[in-house]
Amino acid sequence: MKLMQYFESATRSKLKDCFVDGNGILTFVVEGNVGLAIGKNGVTFRKLQSSLKRKIRIVAFSDKVEEFVKNFLQPLKVKEIKLMEDKTVVITAGPESRGYVIGRGGSNLRVLEDAARRYFEVKEMKIA
Repeated sequence: MKLMQYFESATRSKLKDCFVDGNGILTFVVEGNVGLAIGKNGVTFRKLQSSLKRKIRIVAFSDKVEEFVKNFLQPLKVKEIKLMEDKTVVITAGPESRGYVIGRGGSNLRVLEDAARRYFEVKEMKIA
């Protein structure tokens, strides 16, 4: 709770959630303007990262799972994100960003899957 209050006071943005993902990165999910939380040229982001002494990620929340996944994967470029009828999310990524989306041993994909499950009914995520 203290961490969430600190983030809100430092960035002046509304925070929805905060958690540590499977890779040990502190993830802040922001409602509304994520640019305010990052700051001009990433100044606020870097200041937060150095004061907390750990890697952080700032993600914009969206009511749509496709948009949330796209925001989570920023700045990587993905071609398409589709939610199938069986609650499976299929991510189509180009060859230059496919490896980053998957991660070593699928770690990045599992972190993304866990984050999406916190807010949406998602069965699994696949890369096409």
